[in-house]
Amino acid sequence: MAPVLVDFATRPAELSNAVARHHRCVIASSYVAVTAGGHLKVDFAVDGGEDTQESVLRVTVLGSAVPMDVALNDEVVTEGFSLPDDGDPGGVREYLLSVPGKALRQGVNVLRMSNAGSAGDGDGLLRIRTITVDPAEDAGRAERVVAARTGGRAVWTFATERRVLDAPTWQPGPRLLFHLDRGEGDAATRLSWRGTDGAESAVAFRSDLSGFHGHFRAADGVIGELRGTLTERRTAAEGDGLRGHHFTTEEERDGVWRPVGRLRLLLDDGGAPVERVSWSDRRGDAASLTLRTAVTGVSGSPATGERRDVTGKVSRVEASEEFDEWGEVAANLLHRASDKWLAHEDSADLEFTFDSPVAVTAYSLTSANDCSDRDPSDWFLEGSHDGRTWARLDTRENERFGRRFDTREFSFPNSVGYRHYRLRITANSGADETQLSRVQFFGVEGGDTPPQPGVCDFVGYRQGAGAEPVGYRGTRLPAPVAGPADEDDSDGEQLLAGDFSATARSLEDAAHLLDRLTRYLRP
Repeated sequence: MAPVLVDFATRPAELSNAVARHHRCVIASSYVAVTAGGHLKVDFAVDGGEDTQESVLRVTVLGSAVPMDVALNDEVVTEGFSLPDDGDPGGVREYLLSVPGKALRQGVNVLRMSNAGSAGDGDGLLRIRTITVDPAEDAGRAERVVAARTGGRAVWTFATERRVLDAPTWQPGPRLLFHLDRGEGDAATRLSWRGTDGAESAVAFRSDLSGFHGHFRAADGVIGELRGTLTERRTAAEGDGLRGHHFTTEEERDGVWRPVGRLRLLLDDGGAPVERVSWSDRRGDAASLTLRTAVTGVSGSPATGERRDVTGKVSRVEASEEFDEWGEVAANLLHRASDKWLAHEDSADLEFTFDSPVAVTAYSLTSANDCSDRDPSDWFLEGSHDGRTWARLDTRENERFGRRFDTREFSFPNSVGYRHYRLRITANSGADETQLSRVQFFGVEGGDTPPQPGVCDFVGYRQGAGAEPVGYRGTRLPAPVAGPADEDDSDGEQLLAGDFSATARSLEDAAHLLDRLTRYLRP
């Protein structure tokens, strides 16, 4: 029997050898909610030349346990079946049901899942995430087949949460974008990485890649748990402009380096650029590599490149306090004019966001037009990759400006490209207000810009399941290179019907399934 899979965890939904219909259901971002009295139907085909054998129905649901009725071709599989409540209102739960071979028939089959609960069962919703039907001797085949077909081409987007060690609650974290294509099809099951700022993370994915759990160590040494939920999956060929790494790779065997194809890698956790990545997949293959990066991440080492005024790359500036009534706002700090920024406080914060990471190595402050006692005297400058975790870069105390519109420059060692910089003024020269006329930044552009292609842009190892490890290296390609996986030009809607060429062999079966599909797509 060809694999049957319905995956509502992504948009558009992924369907293989299946057409889905529903009654009294709500289509959500990562599941279909079946209300009390509603049902979800899945039509699928069994080849006319196959012997119908016992199969396994696997249904994953989200949230509280709600009784479910299941029928196949009007034959009852189970009635009022539910799992014990595990107390996790957002957890993923899995139903495994045996389907007798006599319930299957050659040609078109109809699987019906109904919400048999009532208003007293939590919120009364049966949230169905995925459905698969596999031969009993090869359970999980549907997920493996689809993963092999789409895993290498997919860009996975996860919403993340973090729980610091000993903290009682989870807190929202930055999204995680991940794409790994080695031309071999299998998706990663475990992943670990390190940024140029020293932050590290390691996660293990669920079998259906709907989420992960792991741990992290932030750049400031804070440790904790990390978990994520899949929010989007799309093909890498969609050209969404995301920056990634593209390599031609080699393996070393018996002292000889030989080409082994291309590698495409995107890993963005909202922090510093990645410098080290390790992964393993379902087959047991593993790899680890260290990337050549544009910044070393070692505080105090000189940044490469030409020092220049990078103030023009600031896209946004925000102040903890500003005088709106007279137009003396933080945005004035970025322009050469007589305007100024004024805060009705003796201390204030200014946060500057750049278009892309920049390794700032100096900055200048210009005093305003009047009231020298409003000049900042004590402050420190911080950098951040995500706007949440900050690193102290420079500290100044008891500073004085000699005159009005006096520009003073302050330098410090830094080689790390940050996207956010924050000037925290902790004291001024005695007034109740604080003001500045201008702020400028100087440094090295391109903190996240990959170096130009070289002889070798990563080194590491690869190890096949049960095999000895071998050397692994790669040379960066200047632009993404389309491979065979990008040539099918699939747009998601085609996957809704699945590929019936291997399952609906007769014209009658194909006609039935196409009719179901037409009704499903019709508004």
